[in-house]
Amino acid sequence: MLKLIVIRHAESEWNPVGRYQGLLDPDLTERGVQQAKRLAEALKGENISVLFASPLRRTFKTAQIIGETLRLEPIKEERIIEINHGVWSGMLVEEVKEKFPEDFEMWLKEPHKVKFPDGESLQDVFNRVKDFLMDILQKYNEKTIAIVSHTVPIRCLYCAVLDIDLSKFWSFGCDNASYSIVYLDNEGRNVIQKLNITCHLGDLYVEAHKAL
Repeated sequence: MLKLIVIRHAESEWNPVGRYQGLLDPDLTERGVQQAKRLAEALKGENISVLFASPLRRTFKTAQIIGETLRLEPIKEERIIEINHGVWSGMLVEEVKEKFPEDFEMWLKEPHKVKFPDGESLQDVFNRVKDFLMDILQKYNEKTIAIVSHTVPIRCLYCAVLDIDLSKFWSFGCDNASYSIVYLDNEGRNVIQKLNITCHLGDLYVEAHKAL
């Protein structure tokens, strides 16, 4: 089996204010930097062989901080980049609710039916994440791999791992600087062993925005 450690990036400048980021590229906050350092310490005993990261600044910087502690050079991986939020990108949650009330309601209740104008759908993200999972299972079976990604690809990854419908997208917690442990099996007997672990953050923990 492949042991996969799934990490959400530490707090970005737009997370506390509830702004949709998509492929836009805000940096980590100072709290985010400290979160990433605590996360790195928590992962010391995991014997990680390879560290992949979305190329956006908030993910790659989180991976670099982890890599400094674990002596790993992060590898940029486009397939685990955040969903393209299209016209929502850069907008506050409250602005989206006001300008696109029906789409926003659908995003919370039936996310699998949403395709962001000028952007992606969950199925688009699911397809590229699934391709990545099949790739690493073939190349790194019996090893421990870590990825640093974003809420949408991470939740799509869980749906792929469990072979469940994307309508269950919101069923998984995904806080900043959290990690989960997933086992991937060639026969499809996949297991999410630990989900959304944040105890290493202590007083730096901040609950994720429910609509992001």
